[in-house]
Amino acid sequence: MRIRLQRDIDRLKKQVVSLATLVEERFRLAIRAVECRDADLARKVIIGDAEIDQKEVDIEEECLKILALHQPVADHLRYIISVLKLNNDLERIGDLAVNIAQKAEVVASKLELPIPFDYVTMSQRAGEMLEESLNSLVNLDLHLAYRVCAQDDEVDFMKSAMQLQFAEEIRKAKEEHIEPLIHLFLISRHLERIADHATNIAEDVIYMITGEIHRHKGFEYHHSEE
Repeated sequence: MRIRLQRDIDRLKKQVVSLATLVEERFRLAIRAVECRDADLARKVIIGDAEIDQKEVDIEEECLKILALHQPVADHLRYIISVLKLNNDLERIGDLAVNIAQKAEVVASKLELPIPFDYVTMSQRAGEMLEESLNSLVNLDLHLAYRVCAQDDEVDFMKSAMQLQFAEEIRKAKEEHIEPLIHLFLISRHLERIADHATNIAEDVIYMITGEIHRHKGFEYHHSEE
């Protein structure tokens, strides 16, 4: 019975890694679509959302099957509970990548409009948080999970700064540029939410490893050489 449980857990882990890899790839493509004003690339991200949705459903069904058949306890139970929670976060990141791609389509049709917002730093930081949260999940790296949680406020600050810039751009914008500027600003909100979901994943990894619930707590990360 225990061998069958471990086999099912191993299969579930592969499913989670597959979904995480796909979600991260779609995020990178969506950001590239904005930067390059590539409508075709944006459309690829949008069309691919169904694949992410199906993988999320498959993982949830696998978790419920394991719970019903094996009634796991201790570490295995914590793992299943954590996967059920972070599975939703991964799917939401996929949805946000689609939202960014949809904004990229609009921007691509307005080639005469310069992009006044610098997404490079914000998208890099959100991407790093996503990558590190997924690495902490795959490698069960507690220090990395804590580090992700400690970075969340930085992305929030970047979004707030961009909001002030947006207000200034709107005041001086031509009427035909107002709508695409709104779409451009909304990308910063999507990036902030992606960082939030990356933090959620890291918090679930902390629970998975330690059994402690760290949601809604402040974090101060200290790197240890030990």
